[in-house]
Amino acid sequence: MPRLLLLRHAKAAAGALGAPDFDRPLVAQGRRAATLVGEHIAKHRLEPDRILCSGSRRTRETLAALLPHVAGDAEIKVARALYEPAAGHYCDLIGRYGGTANTLLVIGHNPGMQDTAEMLIGSGSGELRDIAATRFSTAALAVIDFEETRWDEVVPHTGRIVAFFRPRDLEVVGQPGVDEDG
Repeated sequence: MPRLLLLRHAKAAAGALGAPDFDRPLVAQGRRAATLVGEHIAKHRLEPDRILCSGSRRTRETLAALLPHVAGDAEIKVARALYEPAAGHYCDLIGRYGGTANTLLVIGHNPGMQDTAEMLIGSGSGELRDIAATRFSTAALAVIDFEETRWDEVVPHTGRIVAFFRPRDLEVVGQPGVDEDG
């Protein structure tokens, strides 16, 4: 049963006038949030065997914060097509680049991340479905399982959401809070 992890990049710096959006870096709060998500992925054995990551600076920095916590040798593909997917969502790219991965992690942007979750999720907790479709905050992670055996066979509304986490949900006692609202 394939598992999809949809991760929106962590909190990035505001865009400077005239500076390319593609080059916005993570802020310190975003780096802490990405590390928390990486620790959570490891703790709950959600490690991917394939990672698709947008080529933007903030998604690559989110990936870099996760990698120390990901066991094994995940195959990584960084693709500019994940920055602004032509269809407005990541479904086609998941089918094209998912390969034979059992657990596929996609690190991308909104609104594409939220639209992908809404398009793929067909069952699971109604509350989680609503949050994933309407409040996919920075560094949020959706965990979606499928019955299909290949990524290129996945069709809309066949996924079952099994978890949805935001950094504020992952705060550990004794650790400074992380507020990822945007």
